Amino acid sequence: MKKPVPRFDMVRDPIRTRWYLKPLTKLLSWPDMLLHKPIIRRHGTEGLKPPYILLCNHNAFMDFKVATQIIYPNRANYVVAIDGFIGREWLLRNVGCICKRKFTNDTVLVRQLRKVLDNKDIAVVYPEARYSLCGTTAVLPASIGKLCKMMKAPVASLICHGHHVNSPFWNLHSRGVKPTEADFSLLFTPEQLEAATVDEINDKIVEAFQYDDFAWQKERGILTPYEKRAEGLQKVLYQCPHCGTEYHMSTRGAMLWCNHCGKEWEMTELGELRALEGETEFSHIPDWYEWERSNVRKEVREGRYSTGELPVHVYSLPNALKFIKLGDGKMVHDGNGFRVWGTDFDGDPFEMVLPVPSLYSCHIEYEYLGKYGDCVDLNTLQDTWYTYPYDCDFSVTKMALATEELYYFYRESIGKPCRPGLA
Repeated sequence: MKKPVPRFDMVRDPIRTRWYLKPLTKLLSWPDMLLHKPIIRRHGTEGLKPPYILLCNHNAFMDFKVATQIIYPNRANYVVAIDGFIGREWLLRNVGCICKRKFTNDTVLVRQLRKVLDNKDIAVVYPEARYSLCGTTAVLPASIGKLCKMMKAPVASLICHGHHVNSPFWNLHSRGVKPTEADFSLLFTPEQLEAATVDEINDKIVEAFQYDDFAWQKERGILTPYEKRAEGLQKVLYQCPHCGTEYHMSTRGAMLWCNHCGKEWEMTELGELRALEGETEFSHIPDWYEWERSNVRKEVREGRYSTGELPVHVYSLPNALKFIKLGDGKMVHDGNGFRVWGTDFDGDPFEMVLPVPSLYSCHIEYEYLGKYGDCVDLNTLQDTWYTYPYDCDFSVTKMALATEELYYFYRESIGKPCRPGLA
């Protein structure tokens, strides 16, 4: 693009929540509190006062609302992805949000979180950095333990249960699930942080972040009678376990089926899958997802994984004003990482290359904003590119799984394997 584009100011100090907006944050979250009636359990946090770090899991927007209710009336600063700021930068800055481009090594964020704690406020971090795809724990960055030890402030966790079941990432319609639950736990005091190694801190955080929303639903016998409850599930379950074919799954209503072999499954009101005929390969949705991961892992380790050249529409998000269509181009994801390239509307070439060691995971979207389709968003410290494959067979879910498996394999190859649950 020949015309200069202003970039989001990522280095500005976080703003303490304006006093006149604090009641608004509680008011906006209150309707969902009434609807879902969350049961909140406190574990060692009864007398916890700011400043402290609050690590939260991420299944739906409802996570923010529960966190707001728990910490009110204390001030907090939330780490939020840049797309959350679109069209509302003033509001988000003034309620205390800190902008972050996903899966980038941003040292500025460390300074900003230090400022929050120095202000005697709460630093709220979502270390999974994305909504869970099937209601289970996503990989956590190994840097989170080092960050906590460096900050020398209490560390608490907030793990919510039921938010994915109520409004899954692949179909955001609310099912009206109630009651949901949340565990608000003290993980470390400053003294415990000082005495622990970074590995010990990471291991305890990983342990705290173990959750499974569909198992939670089954254990509590919570029904979701929403008629279209399976629609969108083919975005996550993209490979048929009966015939092995990829990218040919479809859904309608409560049904999921393979267009290649014709096998059908029903998603029950209890969140389980049931084959209409023959064996039910996976009744538990996360088990199907992990089976897909195992297949991707095999492709990666045998050197076979590649999307080939996919045609893509590329949109840039340099600031919080709006998306800018950069142009059309090609994308490849393989053993070298991501490469996106093309020509913009001024006739100038564009390219982004993210090698495997630079990206331990990636963020994806399904039917983003209801009109663009599925995409992978790829980030540098200055820009975010939303890349939308079109007119081809693909799965952004598979790309996300492959990004993680490529990173794990790379770390093993250099003699530094990742610890369980970490990257």
